[in-house]
Amino acid sequence: MKAMTQAQKGFTLIELMIVIAIVGILAAIALPAYQDYVVRSKMSEPLAQLAEAKTTVTEYYSAIGALPTIAQAGINTNPNKDIIKSLNFTTNANGAILAAVMQPDVVPGDAGGVQSFILSGTVNATDRTIQWKCKQPASNAIDIKYLPANCRNPN
Repeated sequence: MKAMTQAQKGFTLIELMIVIAIVGILAAIALPAYQDYVVRSKMSEPLAQLAEAKTTVTEYYSAIGALPTIAQAGINTNPNKDIIKSLNFTTNANGAILAAVMQPDVVPGDAGGVQSFILSGTVNATDRTIQWKCKQPASNAIDIKYLPANCRNPN
């Protein structure tokens, strides 16, 4: 008699379960990292909007020697963007503050809440310059891990 041996065709159930477990573990690691990356990439838009306003304010101060009003600076406070709710501009004796307020649910964390980050400018009257720093506001701050790299230093 001939001994018939059958060759295995396909994968066994154990092998398939191992592959599914590996894919699940990789997805569990990769998905949160990807979501953080997406939020960080969205933060480039408000930073670009603030950079435009920062340049306008700096040029005005350099030329005139005084900080401009919102109208003089030509800052669009309602950019009608999917990410930015509004841009705010205030001045005080020491300088100027530009703030970008995010649309609700753009940044995870405070569900539906308003979150923002600011560019704080300190004037130097001697040489008519403004030193700008990106930082978190005292309240409604975006989690530091979502901010651009130059905004993560608290000082």
